[in-house]
Amino acid sequence: MQRSLEVEKRTRRWREQRWLLDSVIKTIGPEWDQARVQSKGSRGGPQGLADFRRAGSRMNKFTDIGPQFGKAGLRREEIASSFEGQGRLVSARDSYLIASLLYASAQWPYFEINQECLQWERRMIETYDKYIEYAGHPVERVDIPFQDTALSAFLHLPHAPADGEQLPCVLHIGGMDGSKENMVSGYGDAALSRGLGVLALDGPGQGETRNRGVTISADNFAAAADTCVAWLAARPEIDAGRIVIRGSSFGTYYGTVAAAGLGDRIVGYCGTGVCQEPGCSTIFNTASPTFKVRFMFMAGYEDEDAFDEFCKEFDLRKVAAGITAPYMIVAGESDQLSPIHHTLDLFDLISAPKRLVLYEDANHSVAQASSSELGENRESLVYDWLRDRVDAKPCVSEKVLVDSAGKMHATPY
Repeated sequence: MQRSLEVEKRTRRWREQRWLLDSVIKTIGPEWDQARVQSKGSRGGPQGLADFRRAGSRMNKFTDIGPQFGKAGLRREEIASSFEGQGRLVSARDSYLIASLLYASAQWPYFEINQECLQWERRMIETYDKYIEYAGHPVERVDIPFQDTALSAFLHLPHAPADGEQLPCVLHIGGMDGSKENMVSGYGDAALSRGLGVLALDGPGQGETRNRGVTISADNFAAAADTCVAWLAARPEIDAGRIVIRGSSFGTYYGTVAAAGLGDRIVGYCGTGVCQEPGCSTIFNTASPTFKVRFMFMAGYEDEDAFDEFCKEFDLRKVAAGITAPYMIVAGESDQLSPIHHTLDLFDLISAPKRLVLYEDANHSVAQASSSELGENRESLVYDWLRDRVDAKPCVSEKVLVDSAGKMHATPY
Protein backbone atom coordinates (compact mmCIF):
# COMPACT_ATOMS: atom_id res chain seq x y z
CA MET A 1 0.00 0.00 0.00
CA GLN A 2 1.54 3.28 -1.13
CA ARG A 3 0.67 6.80 -0.02
CA SER A 4 2.20 10.10 -1.00
CA LEU A 5 4.51 12.07 1.27
CA GLU A 6 1.77 14.72 1.56
CA VAL A 7 -0.53 12.21 3.24
CA GLU A 8 2.18 10.93 5.58
CA LYS A 9 2.94 14.50 6.69
CA ARG A 10 -0.66 15.73 6.78
CA THR A 11 -1.11 16.01 10.57
CA ARG A 12 1.18 15.95 13.58
CA ARG A 13 -0.66 13.19 15.42
CA TRP A 14 -0.75 11.02 12.29
CA ARG A 15 3.05 11.22 12.08
CA GLU A 16 3.75 10.81 15.77
CA GLN A 17 1.20 8.14 16.67
CA ARG A 18 1.51 5.76 13.73
CA TRP A 19 3.64 3.35 15.76
CA LEU A 20 0.98 3.32 18.47
CA LEU A 21 -1.84 2.85 15.95
CA ASP A 22 -0.02 -0.10 14.37
CA SER A 23 0.53 -1.65 17.80
CA VAL A 24 -3.17 -1.35 18.61
CA ILE A 25 -4.19 -2.88 15.26
CA LYS A 26 -1.79 -5.77 15.79
CA THR A 27 -3.36 -6.35 19.22
CA ILE A 28 -7.09 -5.91 18.56
CA GLY A 29 -7.47 -5.73 14.77
CA PRO A 30 -9.14 -3.24 12.42
CA GLU A 31 -11.96 -2.28 14.79
CA TRP A 32 -9.77 -0.22 17.12
CA ASP A 33 -11.93 2.89 16.67
CA GLN A 34 -15.37 1.58 15.65
CA ALA A 35 -17.14 -1.54 14.40
CA ARG A 36 -16.29 -1.31 10.71
CA VAL A 37 -16.07 -5.09 10.17
CA GLN A 38 -19.48 -5.69 11.71
CA SER A 39 -21.24 -2.67 10.19
CA LYS A 40 -19.86 -3.06 6.66
CA GLY A 41 -19.63 -6.85 6.43
CA SER A 42 -23.10 -7.55 7.79
CA ARG A 43 -24.70 -5.87 4.75
CA GLY A 44 -23.62 -8.96 2.83
CA GLY A 45 -25.17 -11.39 5.32
CA PRO A 46 -23.31 -14.19 7.15
CA GLN A 47 -20.97 -14.83 4.22
CA GLY A 48 -20.10 -11.16 3.98
CA LEU A 49 -19.39 -10.90 7.69
CA ALA A 50 -17.22 -14.01 7.51
CA ASP A 51 -15.19 -12.54 4.61
CA PHE A 52 -14.70 -9.27 6.48
CA ARG A 53 -13.60 -11.07 9.64
CA ARG A 54 -11.21 -13.28 7.66
CA ALA A 55 -9.65 -10.23 6.02
CA GLY A 56 -9.48 -8.44 9.38
CA SER A 57 -7.57 -11.32 10.93
CA ARG A 58 -4.74 -10.70 8.44
CA MET A 59 -4.35 -7.01 9.33
CA ASN A 60 -1.38 -6.36 11.62
CA LYS A 61 -0.79 -2.69 10.79
CA PHE A 62 -2.66 0.20 9.23
CA THR A 63 -1.18 -0.27 5.75
CA ASP A 64 -2.57 -3.83 5.66
CA ILE A 65 -6.18 -2.64 5.65
CA GLY A 66 -6.60 -1.60 2.01
CA PRO A 67 -4.67 -4.50 0.45
CA GLN A 68 -6.30 -7.17 2.63
CA PHE A 69 -9.84 -5.95 1.97
CA GLY A 70 -8.93 -5.69 -1.71
CA LYS A 71 -7.52 -9.24 -1.86
CA ALA A 72 -10.64 -10.56 -0.16
CA GLY A 73 -12.71 -8.70 -2.74
CA LEU A 74 -10.79 -10.30 -5.61
CA ARG A 75 -11.34 -13.74 -4.10
CA ARG A 76 -15.07 -13.13 -3.64
CA GLU A 77 -15.41 -11.67 -7.15
CA GLU A 78 -13.84 -14.82 -8.58
CA ILE A 79 -16.36 -16.92 -6.67
CA ALA A 80 -19.19 -14.74 -7.98
CA SER A 81 -17.98 -15.10 -11.56
CA SER A 82 -17.83 -18.88 -11.16
CA PHE A 83 -21.40 -18.99 -9.83
CA GLU A 84 -22.55 -16.80 -12.70
CA GLY A 85 -20.90 -19.09 -15.24
CA GLN A 86 -22.75 -22.04 -13.74
CA GLY A 87 -26.07 -20.21 -13.96
CA ARG A 88 -26.33 -20.01 -10.16
CA LEU A 89 -27.49 -16.43 -10.25
CA VAL A 90 -28.71 -15.97 -6.67
CA SER A 91 -25.35 -17.17 -5.36
CA ALA A 92 -23.60 -14.96 -7.92
CA ARG A 93 -25.66 -11.96 -6.82
CA ASP A 94 -24.78 -12.47 -3.16
CA SER A 95 -21.08 -12.81 -3.88
CA TYR A 96 -20.96 -9.79 -6.20
CA LEU A 97 -22.48 -7.68 -3.40
CA ILE A 98 -19.93 -8.96 -0.88
CA ALA A 99 -17.09 -8.26 -3.31
CA SER A 100 -18.30 -4.71 -3.81
CA LEU A 101 -18.54 -4.16 -0.05
CA LEU A 102 -14.97 -5.39 0.38
CA TYR A 103 -13.70 -3.11 -2.41
CA ALA A 104 -15.54 -0.15 -0.86
CA SER A 105 -13.79 -0.79 2.47
CA ALA A 106 -10.46 -1.24 0.68
CA GLN A 107 -10.59 2.39 -0.48
CA TRP A 108 -11.11 3.90 2.96
CA PRO A 109 -7.50 3.99 4.30
CA TYR A 110 -5.83 5.72 1.33
CA PHE A 111 -6.84 9.31 2.20
CA GLU A 112 -6.02 10.47 -1.33
CA ILE A 113 -6.87 9.64 -4.93
CA ASN A 114 -4.12 7.32 -6.15
CA GLN A 115 -3.90 4.37 -8.51
CA GLU A 116 -4.58 1.77 -5.84
CA CYS A 117 -7.65 3.62 -4.61
CA LEU A 118 -8.94 3.99 -8.17
CA GLN A 119 -8.29 0.31 -8.83
CA TRP A 120 -10.51 -0.70 -5.92
CA GLU A 121 -13.12 1.86 -6.95
CA ARG A 122 -13.29 0.43 -10.47
CA ARG A 123 -13.73 -3.09 -9.11
CA MET A 124 -16.34 -1.82 -6.62
CA ILE A 125 -18.36 -0.23 -9.42
CA GLU A 126 -18.18 -3.25 -11.70
CA THR A 127 -19.15 -5.77 -9.02
CA TYR A 128 -22.01 -3.65 -7.70
CA ASP A 129 -23.33 -3.29 -11.23
CA LYS A 130 -23.34 -7.08 -11.44
CA TYR A 131 -25.25 -7.16 -8.15
CA ILE A 132 -27.79 -4.72 -9.60
CA GLU A 133 -28.24 -7.01 -12.61
CA TYR A 134 -29.40 -9.88 -10.39
CA ALA A 135 -30.76 -8.02 -7.35
CA GLY A 136 -33.99 -9.21 -5.77
CA HIS A 137 -35.44 -5.69 -5.75
CA PRO A 138 -35.22 -2.76 -8.19
CA VAL A 139 -31.89 -0.89 -7.93
CA GLU A 140 -30.72 1.92 -10.20
CA ARG A 141 -27.31 3.58 -10.33
CA VAL A 142 -27.94 7.32 -10.70
CA ASP A 143 -25.91 10.49 -11.16
CA ILE A 144 -27.62 13.60 -9.80
CA PRO A 145 -26.25 16.81 -11.39
CA PHE A 146 -24.45 18.96 -8.82
CA GLN A 147 -22.06 21.87 -9.32
CA ASP A 148 -20.10 21.02 -12.48
CA THR A 149 -20.26 17.25 -11.96
CA ALA A 150 -22.75 14.86 -10.30
CA LEU A 151 -23.52 13.20 -6.97
CA SER A 152 -23.23 9.42 -7.19
CA ALA A 153 -26.12 7.44 -5.71
CA PHE A 154 -28.24 4.29 -5.86
CA LEU A 155 -32.03 4.34 -5.84
CA HIS A 156 -33.37 1.18 -4.18
CA LEU A 157 -37.09 0.37 -4.28
CA PRO A 158 -38.80 -2.24 -2.08
CA HIS A 159 -40.66 -3.57 -5.13
CA ALA A 160 -41.50 -2.63 -8.67
CA PRO A 161 -44.25 0.01 -8.34
CA ALA A 162 -47.68 -0.71 -9.75
CA ASP A 163 -49.07 1.71 -12.31
CA GLY A 164 -49.49 5.06 -10.61
CA GLU A 165 -48.06 3.85 -7.29
CA GLN A 166 -45.82 6.30 -5.41
CA LEU A 167 -43.49 5.13 -2.66
CA PRO A 168 -42.09 6.91 0.39
CA CYS A 169 -38.33 7.29 0.34
CA VAL A 170 -35.36 7.64 2.70
CA LEU A 171 -32.45 9.87 1.73
CA HIS A 172 -29.61 7.98 3.43
CA ILE A 173 -26.57 10.06 4.39
CA GLY A 174 -23.55 8.16 5.70
CA GLY A 175 -20.51 9.27 7.64
CA MET A 176 -16.75 9.41 7.15
CA ASP A 177 -16.14 5.66 6.81
CA GLY A 178 -19.14 4.60 4.76
CA SER A 179 -20.28 4.76 1.17
CA LYS A 180 -23.51 4.22 -0.71
CA GLU A 181 -22.61 0.56 -1.32
CA ASN A 182 -22.99 -0.35 2.36
CA MET A 183 -26.25 1.46 3.12
CA VAL A 184 -28.71 -1.24 2.01
CA SER A 185 -28.51 -4.90 3.01
CA GLY A 186 -28.75 -7.73 0.54
CA TYR A 187 -31.40 -9.45 2.67
CA GLY A 188 -33.91 -8.20 5.21
CA ASP A 189 -33.02 -4.55 4.83
CA ALA A 190 -34.67 -2.46 7.54
CA ALA A 191 -35.93 0.22 5.15
CA LEU A 192 -36.98 -1.91 2.18
CA SER A 193 -38.81 -4.42 4.39
CA ARG A 194 -40.95 -1.54 5.71
CA GLY A 195 -41.92 -0.45 2.21
CA LEU A 196 -39.49 2.47 2.07
CA GLY A 197 -37.37 3.30 -0.94
CA VAL A 198 -33.78 4.38 -0.29
CA LEU A 199 -31.66 6.92 -2.12
CA ALA A 200 -28.21 5.83 -0.93
CA LEU A 201 -25.98 8.86 -1.46
CA ASP A 202 -22.31 9.60 -1.82
CA GLY A 203 -22.52 13.27 -0.90
CA PRO A 204 -19.79 15.92 -0.94
CA GLY A 205 -16.52 14.44 0.29
CA GLN A 206 -17.81 10.87 0.18
CA GLY A 207 -17.06 7.83 -1.99
CA GLU A 208 -17.28 8.24 -5.75
CA THR A 209 -18.44 11.84 -5.37
CA ARG A 210 -15.18 12.80 -3.61
CA ASN A 211 -13.19 11.13 -6.37
CA ARG A 212 -15.06 13.37 -8.81
CA GLY A 213 -13.62 16.39 -7.00
CA VAL A 214 -16.55 17.41 -4.77
CA THR A 215 -15.27 18.18 -1.27
CA ILE A 216 -17.18 18.70 1.98
CA SER A 217 -17.70 22.03 3.73
CA ALA A 218 -19.58 23.04 6.86
CA ASP A 219 -22.77 23.82 4.94
CA ASN A 220 -22.73 22.36 1.41
CA PHE A 221 -24.73 19.30 2.36
CA ALA A 222 -27.72 21.66 2.45
CA ALA A 223 -27.35 22.28 -1.28
CA ALA A 224 -26.62 18.61 -1.98
CA ALA A 225 -29.70 17.45 -0.07
CA ASP A 226 -31.85 20.11 -1.73
CA THR A 227 -30.69 18.81 -5.11
CA CYS A 228 -31.41 15.20 -4.14
CA VAL A 229 -34.89 15.91 -2.76
CA ALA A 230 -35.77 17.88 -5.91
CA TRP A 231 -34.51 14.95 -8.00
CA LEU A 232 -36.60 12.50 -5.96
CA ALA A 233 -39.68 14.71 -6.23
CA ALA A 234 -39.41 14.57 -10.01
CA ARG A 235 -39.39 10.76 -10.06
CA PRO A 236 -42.86 9.38 -10.84
CA GLU A 237 -42.45 6.41 -8.46
CA ILE A 238 -41.56 8.59 -5.44
CA ASP A 239 -44.09 10.42 -3.27
CA ALA A 240 -42.59 13.89 -2.85
CA GLY A 241 -44.67 14.46 0.27
CA ARG A 242 -43.21 11.42 2.07
CA ILE A 243 -39.45 11.87 2.05
CA VAL A 244 -37.35 11.40 5.19
CA ILE A 245 -33.62 11.54 5.93
CA ARG A 246 -31.56 8.99 7.79
CA GLY A 247 -28.02 9.98 8.87
CA SER A 248 -25.29 7.96 10.55
CA SER A 249 -22.16 9.11 12.40
CA PHE A 250 -20.93 12.30 10.70
CA GLY A 251 -24.21 12.04 8.83
CA THR A 252 -25.78 13.38 12.03
CA TYR A 253 -23.97 16.63 11.22
CA TYR A 254 -24.55 16.57 7.45
CA GLY A 255 -28.13 15.38 7.88
CA THR A 256 -28.98 18.05 10.43
CA VAL A 257 -27.69 20.73 8.06
CA ALA A 258 -29.80 19.13 5.33
CA ALA A 259 -32.91 18.92 7.52
CA ALA A 260 -32.60 22.60 8.48
CA GLY A 261 -32.30 23.64 4.85
CA LEU A 262 -35.16 21.50 3.62
CA GLY A 263 -37.68 22.48 6.30
CA ASP A 264 -41.13 21.04 5.53
CA ARG A 265 -39.97 19.43 2.29
CA ILE A 266 -39.12 16.39 4.40
CA VAL A 267 -41.39 14.77 7.00
CA GLY A 268 -38.69 13.52 9.36
CA TYR A 269 -35.01 13.13 10.14
CA CYS A 270 -33.29 10.45 12.23
CA GLY A 271 -29.58 10.18 12.99
CA THR A 272 -27.52 7.60 14.89
CA GLY A 273 -24.04 7.86 16.44
CA VAL A 274 -23.54 11.58 16.88
CA CYS A 275 -20.90 13.94 15.47
CA GLN A 276 -22.46 17.20 16.67
CA GLU A 277 -19.76 18.90 18.73
CA PRO A 278 -19.17 22.50 17.60
CA GLY A 279 -15.68 22.64 16.08
CA CYS A 280 -15.34 18.82 16.15
CA SER A 281 -12.40 18.97 18.56
CA THR A 282 -12.91 15.54 20.15
CA ILE A 283 -13.09 13.50 16.97
CA PHE A 284 -10.21 15.34 15.30
CA ASN A 285 -7.86 16.03 18.19
CA THR A 286 -8.31 13.31 20.81
CA ALA A 287 -9.81 10.29 19.01
CA SER A 288 -7.89 8.07 16.55
CA PRO A 289 -5.64 10.20 14.30
CA THR A 290 -7.23 8.56 11.26
CA PHE A 291 -10.37 10.68 11.65
CA LYS A 292 -8.60 13.97 11.09
CA VAL A 293 -6.36 12.87 8.25
CA ARG A 294 -9.35 11.27 6.52
CA PHE A 295 -11.59 14.30 6.88
CA MET A 296 -8.87 16.60 5.60
CA PHE A 297 -8.94 14.55 2.40
CA MET A 298 -12.74 14.76 2.28
CA ALA A 299 -12.53 18.55 2.66
CA GLY A 300 -9.57 19.00 0.28
CA TYR A 301 -7.04 20.26 2.87
CA GLU A 302 -3.35 19.47 3.21
CA ASP A 303 -2.38 22.18 5.73
CA GLU A 304 -3.38 21.25 9.28
CA ASP A 305 -3.48 24.80 10.62
CA ALA A 306 -5.78 25.89 7.81
CA PHE A 307 -7.99 22.86 8.44
CA ASP A 308 -8.23 23.71 12.15
CA GLU A 309 -9.58 27.14 11.17
CA PHE A 310 -11.98 25.51 8.73
CA CYS A 311 -13.37 23.28 11.51
CA LYS A 312 -14.50 26.30 13.50
CA GLU A 313 -17.27 26.72 10.91
CA PHE A 314 -18.88 23.41 11.96
CA ASP A 315 -21.60 24.46 14.39
CA LEU A 316 -25.14 23.09 14.24
CA ARG A 317 -26.39 25.70 16.68
CA LYS A 318 -26.47 28.11 13.74
CA VAL A 319 -29.03 26.02 11.84
CA ALA A 320 -31.13 24.48 14.64
CA ALA A 321 -33.92 27.04 14.29
CA GLY A 322 -34.47 25.96 10.66
CA ILE A 323 -35.49 22.42 11.62
CA THR A 324 -39.25 22.07 11.30
CA ALA A 325 -39.76 18.38 10.52
CA PRO A 326 -39.80 15.85 13.39
CA TYR A 327 -36.22 15.16 14.51
CA MET A 328 -34.83 12.08 16.27
CA ILE A 329 -31.33 11.16 17.42
CA VAL A 330 -30.34 7.70 18.69
CA ALA A 331 -26.97 7.76 20.44
CA GLY A 332 -24.69 6.15 22.95
CA GLU A 333 -24.63 8.03 26.24
CA SER A 334 -20.82 7.61 26.29
CA ASP A 335 -20.12 8.52 22.65
CA GLN A 336 -16.34 8.81 22.43
CA LEU A 337 -16.31 10.96 19.30
CA SER A 338 -18.80 13.66 20.27
CA PRO A 339 -19.57 14.27 23.98
CA ILE A 340 -23.30 13.84 24.38
CA HIS A 341 -23.83 17.17 26.16
CA HIS A 342 -23.35 18.91 22.80
CA THR A 343 -26.33 17.00 21.42
CA LEU A 344 -28.34 17.88 24.54
CA ASP A 345 -27.49 21.54 23.96
CA LEU A 346 -28.59 21.25 20.33
CA PHE A 347 -31.94 19.75 21.34
CA ASP A 348 -32.60 22.76 23.54
CA LEU A 349 -32.49 24.93 20.41
CA ILE A 350 -34.84 22.78 18.31
CA SER A 351 -38.51 23.75 18.46
CA ALA A 352 -39.76 21.03 16.08
CA PRO A 353 -41.15 17.78 17.49
CA LYS A 354 -38.05 15.96 18.78
CA ARG A 355 -37.03 12.64 20.29
CA LEU A 356 -33.66 11.82 21.82
CA VAL A 357 -32.93 8.16 22.61
CA LEU A 358 -29.79 7.49 24.68
CA TYR A 359 -28.40 4.02 25.35
CA GLU A 360 -26.79 3.98 28.78
CA ASP A 361 -22.97 3.62 28.69
CA ALA A 362 -23.01 2.82 24.94
CA ASN A 363 -20.35 4.18 22.59
CA HIS A 364 -20.45 5.96 19.20
CA SER A 365 -21.66 2.80 17.45
CA VAL A 366 -24.43 2.49 20.06
CA ALA A 367 -22.70 -0.70 21.17
CA GLN A 368 -20.40 -2.24 23.79
CA ALA A 369 -22.93 -1.82 26.59
CA SER A 370 -25.64 -4.00 28.09
CA SER A 371 -28.22 -1.35 27.19
CA SER A 372 -27.62 -1.92 23.47
CA GLU A 373 -27.43 -5.70 23.89
CA LEU A 374 -30.63 -6.01 25.94
CA GLY A 375 -32.54 -2.99 24.65
CA GLU A 376 -34.46 -2.54 21.41
CA ASN A 377 -32.42 -3.04 18.26
CA ARG A 378 -31.26 0.29 16.91
CA GLU A 379 -32.41 -0.36 13.34
CA SER A 380 -35.96 -1.32 14.32
CA LEU A 381 -36.15 1.78 16.50
CA VAL A 382 -34.97 4.00 13.64
CA TYR A 383 -37.00 2.59 10.78
CA ASP A 384 -40.25 2.11 12.67
CA TRP A 385 -40.03 5.79 13.63
CA LEU A 386 -39.27 6.82 10.04
CA ARG A 387 -42.17 4.69 8.79
CA ASP A 388 -44.45 6.47 11.26
CA ARG A 389 -43.31 9.82 9.87
CA VAL A 390 -44.19 8.95 6.25
CA ASP A 391 -47.51 7.61 7.54
CA ALA A 392 -48.19 11.00 9.21
CA LYS A 393 -48.59 9.52 12.69
CA PRO A 394 -48.29 11.90 15.66
CA CYS A 395 -44.75 12.49 16.92
CA VAL A 396 -44.23 12.73 20.68
CA SER A 397 -41.44 15.01 21.93
CA GLU A 398 -39.55 13.05 24.54
CA LYS A 399 -36.19 12.04 25.92
CA VAL A 400 -35.73 8.30 26.28
CA LEU A 401 -33.05 6.48 28.29
CA VAL A 402 -32.45 2.80 27.54
CA ASP A 403 -30.98 1.56 30.81
CA SER A 404 -28.44 -1.20 31.43
CA ALA A 405 -31.25 -3.76 31.67
CA GLY A 406 -32.63 -2.71 28.25
CA LYS A 407 -35.69 -0.99 29.66
CA MET A 408 -36.85 2.33 28.18
CA HIS A 409 -37.63 5.33 30.38
CA ALA A 410 -39.29 8.29 28.66
CA THR A 411 -39.74 11.84 29.92
CA PRO A 412 -41.45 14.66 27.98
CA TYR A 413 -39.37 17.27 26.19
